[in-house]
Amino acid sequence: LIDHLQEFLLEMGRGFCFEARQKRILIDNDYFKADLIFYHRILKCHVIVDCKIDRFRHEHASQLNTYINYYKHEVMLPDDNPPIGILLCTEKGDTLVKYATAGLDQNIFVQKYMIQLPSEEEIKAYITKEINHVAEGEWKAQDGMGFGAKFGIDF
Repeated sequence: LIDHLQEFLLEMGRGFCFEARQKRILIDNDYFKADLIFYHRILKCHVIVDCKIDRFRHEHASQLNTYINYYKHEVMLPDDNPPIGILLCTEKGDTLVKYATAGLDQNIFVQKYMIQLPSEEEIKAYITKEINHVAEGEWKAQDGMGFGAKFGIDF
């Protein structure tokens, strides 16, 4: 998940600069690890992404809030904006998120991510659509044959 999230955020647009993966943070002789750290040049702030492989629990929000406060006091430069925290979980209950994040930094965002792959039919439909799109352009121009026919693929 982290590999793909890193690629996704880098492709999100201008401004995201990758800074660290599994960033070790030392607090009171204990090490903690933030999954992904980005710096957004346009927003002038750090973006801390923490991924959980289970449903949202209140301690996840506290952990991310700790990372945000660490960055505010130890890493942030005088002309930076406060860091943003993004917490991704497999499931979340809106009420628990509301109660767990009330009173915490307003720059904490909790969201659910999907861990289920698309169905075989969805993958076939996507590939067929992409091949047909390409076939209309460059592949049909070669010998008048589409991509599937040229390579013996029947869709």
